[in-house]
Amino acid sequence: MDGLLVVDKPAGPTSHDVVARMRRALREKRIGHTGTLDPMATGVLLLVLGKATRLAQFLSGSAKSYEATVRFGFATDTADAQGRPLGPPSSVASPTVEAIDAALNAFRGTFMQQPPAFSAKKIDGQRSYKLAREAANTLPAPVSVTAHRIQIVGAEADTVALRVDCSAGFYIRSLAHDLGERLGVGAHLVALRRTHVGSLGIEVAVPLDRAERDPGLAAAAIVPMSGMLPELPSVTLTGEGVQRVSVGRDIRPDDLERGQAPIAVPHSLIRMMDTTGRLVAIGRCAEAMSSLHPSVVLV
Repeated sequence: MDGLLVVDKPAGPTSHDVVARMRRALREKRIGHTGTLDPMATGVLLLVLGKATRLAQFLSGSAKSYEATVRFGFATDTADAQGRPLGPPSSVASPTVEAIDAALNAFRGTFMQQPPAFSAKKIDGQRSYKLAREAANTLPAPVSVTAHRIQIVGAEADTVALRVDCSAGFYIRSLAHDLGERLGVGAHLVALRRTHVGSLGIEVAVPLDRAERDPGLAAAAIVPMSGMLPELPSVTLTGEGVQRVSVGRDIRPDDLERGQAPIAVPHSLIRMMDTTGRLVAIGRCAEAMSSLHPSVVLV
């Protein structure tokens, strides 16, 4: 069972819990996810199965889209509703939509973001959340992230609803916390739904409980490896080319089907297919652009 399954994760279980539950439902030991969702978060979680687990590295860097609800009035130690309040509620009135939108300008585009203390980031080899539970006064290093779009889609009383399109590694909890800091009232995340990972949206996701009740439905929804990473260019190999790839040898122009040409971008990723359309490897174009090197072999 090799391929990609898009699951609609409910609030409550961790991403690891979802993996364990689908391993049992599908009776497939080799399952992993390509990007953690917090327990309180819902939405798109990509699971890779069988040989496709080797492709996870190419999926984890995909852009993401979220629907988020932020509550103003106080910050928490986890930056979400599951954490402890950091001090008493603010006595300042909740900000106006205009003030919120103006403050969000600081987070539109590329900037250095401070990940939450309660995160899976590593500090000297240890997970940040473990150090935070031990009350260690440490924070992960800030990282460069990009918000391609942050749009206000609603506001009511002390909350604001946002739609966010962002790069991999962007923490919506950090956005909520930092927005509250910037407005001087404190804030935390109270709801989060991931609606897209790359080109894969919630409309193609199978709800976790339904996938468990009907493993056949889940199996039918698995995207085969030939349909994965469609944004990458591809070449079709000859039979001899497939043989060369299977033993990790570079592909020469003669190993490509007639009419095919190497991708003329050094180091770019490329899908290597056989004549039946099966994905046999992910390769990279060599520096001299005269050969293709198979980085991940799937046959």
